[in-house]
Amino acid sequence: MYAIVDIETTGGHASANGITEIAICIHNGKKVIERYSTLVNPRREIPVYISALTGITNEMVQNAPPFEDVAHDVYHLLNNKIFVAHNVNFDHSFVRYHLAAAGYELNCSKLCTVRLGRKIIPGLPSYSLGKLCRHLGIDNESRHRAAGDAEATSQLFSLLLQKDINNHIPQALKQNSKEQVLPPNLPRKDVDALPSSPGIYYFHDEKGKVIYVGKAKNLKKRVSSHFAGNNPGPQRQEFLRNICHISFQLCGTELIAFVLEAVEIKRLWPRYNRSLKRFEQAYSLYAFEDQRGYLRLAVDKHRKMTGSIYSCNTLFEARSVILQLIDTFELCPKLCFIQTNTEPCIGVNREKCACEGIEPPEAYNKRVNAAIDELNNALPTFAIRDAGRTDEEHSCLLIEKGKFYGMGFISHYFDVDNLQQLKNHLTPYPGNDYIKGMVANYATKFPERKVVFG
Repeated sequence: MYAIVDIETTGGHASANGITEIAICIHNGKKVIERYSTLVNPRREIPVYISALTGITNEMVQNAPPFEDVAHDVYHLLNNKIFVAHNVNFDHSFVRYHLAAAGYELNCSKLCTVRLGRKIIPGLPSYSLGKLCRHLGIDNESRHRAAGDAEATSQLFSLLLQKDINNHIPQALKQNSKEQVLPPNLPRKDVDALPSSPGIYYFHDEKGKVIYVGKAKNLKKRVSSHFAGNNPGPQRQEFLRNICHISFQLCGTELIAFVLEAVEIKRLWPRYNRSLKRFEQAYSLYAFEDQRGYLRLAVDKHRKMTGSIYSCNTLFEARSVILQLIDTFELCPKLCFIQTNTEPCIGVNREKCACEGIEPPEAYNKRVNAAIDELNNALPTFAIRDAGRTDEEHSCLLIEKGKFYGMGFISHYFDVDNLQQLKNHLTPYPGNDYIKGMVANYATKFPERKVVFG
């Protein structure tokens, strides 16, 4: 026995919205044998745009029963039935949430007529209820009202039962089937195609645009975890509705996946990614020559496409680096923008006072260049050689002079002993302190996979 359900609500997610109308058609597999419909007082204002869509106003539901008063009837109509709806996870999440609030626990199998429509009647331009019904000649005089949509969905379901020559409905109802857990617009084949390997995955919307990028040690397991559970929150419900396609890249190791995820989020700026979007090197150390010919060091906010000597995420770290260089190489604190008053240079030999022109630029600049060389030499250059996507290759990431250079895949037989040759086999990528820190931590954890260049 099937319970075909449609609801109207005050908004798009169950945890902060109420039901304004519910309709249930009990279907015996051949026809509808019982109908139930009622307006519901959601005990909150119905937004104007919702009223414009459904025609249900605050005045219409003012004297209607609240959901807890109809919960007993709703539960007994649904209990031990197969819950059917167009985009079933939306209706089910609302009904289950509000039944639970009234003290009833709903546990039943689900069928989604969107997903079934895509399988049983493939190739249509749209599977929205209105367009699907128009294509199939199903009349619906009360669109966006629960009774009208439930009746139209019942007729659609009867048609799907008749046309299901490949037994998609019985297969979806098998106990081990995850079909109804998937987002309504996502083909099952996209999930089935995922390997159980490390990589990154992309969720695309109906236009093909990437809306989320994620990393995984096991692609199939991680992607499937997005669709588990019954979180009724607004972000998740909207997120699931917009997933229409999945693509992926194999990475060989979890480290490559971590790094590529960070790179791709910055490149694609997906709508539903929150973390890593804002991570940037905040400060950098720059060198430039002033009008008098003196090389000057300065800490400033990091600027893309501008050559810097050193980048970091905090002003404190940047100032600590420049103070160390001033102390070690007797640089002028005024020319390094550390001392900004008009007093004589602090801690500098008077004969080496460059800001007053006592020491000529040539002599002073030698010490500045020596400081820059020392800083560059102190920054490590190393590669991480690890498992590849197949047994015939290895993955490789390169840190050059303390900065992330790039990564790629090399032959199992390639000797990582020449830096320039290695760089020719890798793809350069933009880096930041987050990526550099991940690679450095990995190198510390697995020193046997680290190849150091002198």
